[in-house]
Amino acid sequence: MENGPTDKNGRRWLAAYVKMHHEKKVRDRLAAMGIESFLPVQVEMRQWSDRKKKVERVLIAMMIFVRVDREEQLRVLQLPAVLRYMVLRGEHAPAEIPEKQMERFRFMLDYSEGTVTFNGCDLQPGEQVQVIKGPLKGLTGELITVDGRSSIVIRIDQLGCAAVEMQAGMVERIG
Repeated sequence: MENGPTDKNGRRWLAAYVKMHHEKKVRDRLAAMGIESFLPVQVEMRQWSDRKKKVERVLIAMMIFVRVDREEQLRVLQLPAVLRYMVLRGEHAPAEIPEKQMERFRFMLDYSEGTVTFNGCDLQPGEQVQVIKGPLKGLTGELITVDGRSSIVIRIDQLGCAAVEMQAGMVERIG
């Protein structure tokens, strides 16, 4: 894992745990404070008996990613809905999420036409592939097969994997 600041201003990505169902409120509050954050959501259509409505589905419950320097890191914790930062077992400082992994994860969410799933999977490393067609063209990750269906997976250290179903013909092996 990369240590030290990930940008010239000393900001790095951290994962913050928040109270249940407060993810969007925290995202909006952080934006008002001028603190960069990323809440992984996907818009989906929900059907009720009398209407259809687009809703944002939070991908990782009770978590938001923040890109902060030391001072901002403390300000985030002052929000009542923020519980704590993710800390690795045996460590004391918050766990940093590598910049490249965050970029890939954000790209996947922004451009995927399919449903992105996220879980704390302990997948065996798959083949390294790059998407060569479609809206996710250029994304690199691992190709895995679950129940006969191919997915491209982006690992996020210590957290798990984001996956989106992908036809094998849309990717090519790297190296």
